[in-house]
Formats: sequence, structure tokens, C-alpha cells
Amino acid sequence: MKIAVVGSINIDQSVETDRIPRKGETIAGQSLKYTPGGKGANQAVAMGRLGAEVVFFGCVGDDANGKAMLENLESQGVSTTHIQTIENVPTGIALITVGDDDNTIIIVSGANHYVDKPYIDKIKHYLTEFDLVVLQNEIPKETNLYVIDFCNQNHIPVLFNPAPIEGVDMDIIEKVTYFTPNEHEAELLFQTNDYEELVKKYPEKLLITMGEKGVLVQLNDGETLTVPARKTKVVDTTGAGDTFCGCSINGVLKYGLDNLDEAKLKEILTYANAGAALITMKKGAIRSMPEPENIKE
Repeated sequence: MKIAVVGSINIDQSVETDRIPRKGETIAGQSLKYTPGGKGANQAVAMGRLGAEVVFFGCVGDDANGKAMLENLESQGVSTTHIQTIENVPTGIALITVGDDDNTIIIVSGANHYVDKPYIDKIKHYLTEFDLVVLQNEIPKETNLYVIDFCNQNHIPVLFNPAPIEGVDMDIIEKVTYFTPNEHEAELLFQTNDYEELVKKYPEKLLITMGEKGVLVQLNDGETLTVPARKTKVVDTTGAGDTFCGCSINGVLKYGLDNLDEAKLKEILTYANAGAALITMKKGAIRSMPEPENIKE
């Protein structure tokens, strides 16, 4: 399995509180930590830990955070050969507030803004070598559209995780192989919370993750499949969606894009839910990504 991730690299600045503050409110925090993150980097590490050959395409700043992120990705078995370092620009940062068994996140894109069309023009010929290209929405909207169009023209499968949802062009859903919003993102994107009707329109393409309620997908044979989440004691939900994506991708490529049935999809999604549950039991994203033996257990 050879997977290209075109996406974001961030340092996560996480503050832990008893609860998420309301608008205009100041509350005390218990701790402040800096850890490796970014949706692209998170998903790359999740897939790499499960045995996939993962190559990352993106940008970091010429600062200590950028150097640390390159070293971290390399230590996780993710190839950083094509990552560009941008001079006089900071590495992306995510400001995360953790409380109420949930989180809020603000992204400052930094060097991720330079994952632009000129950068893609330099690397796009490499993308034809991969079994799957994975995208998220923490790089410019125009870049995602550009990559999706290129992959579509060259018959390269694409998984698009539309988070954060700002600026998502809904026309792309017809061009990607998998589209994986969570329930809140799906409601905002499609202007409905009738998720069962939604997945019927995009069988085995639209996978909606619904937190503790599990994941929902429509099968090609017309059956709606809901795979429940695993119950766990939640410490931090950061990276749970990225872990789910990484585990799902590995399972899909294990069986082949054109060789899925209900039993295999259920197995894949059950495994992915277990991986996502495990990461919520620890603090942080990349450093808490589960190992395959832990997920299997």
C-alpha cells in the first residue's frame, strides 16, 4: 500500500480546562502543552503505524517547530522527502482547548498556506505512483480542488476529509472516492441532519462519523450500515477523527477499492472505531496514535 498525504503540519498548543469557556468568559486552565499535530500529519502517522508506505507532501516553516515536525514524522516512518521548508514563515499551529470531554480548535495556517498550486505543480507527477491520495481542509481550498481534479483526470483514488469545513466546494464529492465528514460537518455542508437519507445518495462514498453513535454508510446493495462506537473513558478527543480515517484507509486498501462487501466494510469500520476510541483515552494526537496490536486487542 502506497499512500500520498497532501496536507497540513501543525504544532498543537493544548490547554486543558474543566470546561469549554463561553463567549466573553475567562476561566483558569490546568496545563499547557505543545505536541505534534495537523490533520495531515495525524492521518499520515495513523496509517504509517499500521504498516502503510506513506509519503507526505506539504510545507513547514524555517523555525524550531518545523524542524521538530520533520524529525517527528521521520521517526514515525513517514517520508518527508517532498516537504518544503518556507523561509521566514512559521510552521502552522493549532490552538486547542480541551474540556467537557471534548475540544475546540483554532488553526493558524502559517506554512500550510504555501501548499499552493505552484507547489503542487512541482510534485503532482509523483502522485501518479500512489494507490490513494489523502486530503484534508487545513490547506488552501484551491489546492484541494487542483489536486482532486488532477487525480480525477489520472484515475487516482482520493479520500477527502472536509475538516474544517470552511470553503468546501460541494461539487468535489462527485470526483472523490471517499468523503468523510463528522455529523456536525455533514449537517452544515448538506443543510440537513437526516444522515440516513444523505448516505443513500452516495453509497460507499459518504462515511459520516457520529462520535459515540459510531459511523454511518450506505452499501451498494441498498443496505444502510451503522457500526457503533466503542464505549471508553474519554480524556481528549483530539485526533480521533484522523485516527478513524487512517485506520479506515488501511482497511480499504488491504482488501482493494473494488473488492468490498458488507462483512469487509463492517470489519474495517469496527477496527477504525476501536482505533479512534483508543486515542481518546490519552492526551494529544500524534503521540497517542494507537499501535496495531492495541487496536486488534
